Amino acid sequence: MCTSKITLRKFIKLMVQIYLYKLLIYSIFLATGHETMSATRIIRLAMPFWGFNSNFVSCFIIFWLTIPFLNILVQNMTKRQHELLLLLTLGAYSLLGSIPSFTVTFNYITWFGIIFFIASYIRIYPQPLFEQKKLWGWLTLISLTIACVSIIGLRLLFGERFGLGYMFVADSNKIFAVVIAVCSFLWFKNINLKYSRLINSFGAATFGVLLIHANSNAMRQWLWKDAVDVVGNYQSLATGELILYSVGVVLAIFIICNLIDQLRIATIEKWLFCWYDKKESAKADALIQRITQ
Repeated sequence: MCTSKITLRKFIKLMVQIYLYKLLIYSIFLATGHETMSATRIIRLAMPFWGFNSNFVSCFIIFWLTIPFLNILVQNMTKRQHELLLLLTLGAYSLLGSIPSFTVTFNYITWFGIIFFIASYIRIYPQPLFEQKKLWGWLTLISLTIACVSIIGLRLLFGERFGLGYMFVADSNKIFAVVIAVCSFLWFKNINLKYSRLINSFGAATFGVLLIHANSNAMRQWLWKDAVDVVGNYQSLATGELILYSVGVVLAIFIICNLIDQLRIATIEKWLFCWYDKKESAKADALIQRITQ
């Protein structure tokens, strides 16, 4: 994102995808009795976002619109200024935010911006350190191990009280969540993977997976409580069966939602932008003709 431009075409593409699933899934649940119709519900459907507390999609839209301004910042800062900005933001959000008695009000719009600063630093200022695959692979393994040990140790000390067992890993701004994310990113960045049409096809539809399976409270109720019955199976299945069932359910949901979004890309999105590109091309041709006359 730090080397690309936000265009109207990209924005339309994003909003069409969001609104399509909002309206389609709401209509299906309304017809099957899982949703209700009210003035408030219709207004929420019409709005591209509703609240910025913990809603990923709403926060992502606003963050996405700030990218042109963030690019002006990171492209005009010096390397030293960029490093100081990282120290300030990560110090406030991650280091201080990992202290139990220190309150950090978490907001994904701000956090996406901090992730942008981390990633843009890696992209704009390539260094030999960032290219050491073995180092980052070992650091990923070590940080994962320490994070797991911290969970086990804190749960032994505090039990289930206040969720203290996950103090250093949840939410995504916590110290080990950040360290593991950066280390694993740099590790995978340096793995020489061949081009895979299958991986890229599934990768292109992952945002669609989120928009489908976490679409609304009605979807969560139907999917996790009615269809999958998470609580019922947790209580009734043996450990081995529960593990297999959980893995199978996650894979099934991911694959089905992904295939649905790939179908959308191959049909609705393709048809829409064939029309859009022709329209924009015609405008450009008309403008050139007026200029050259």
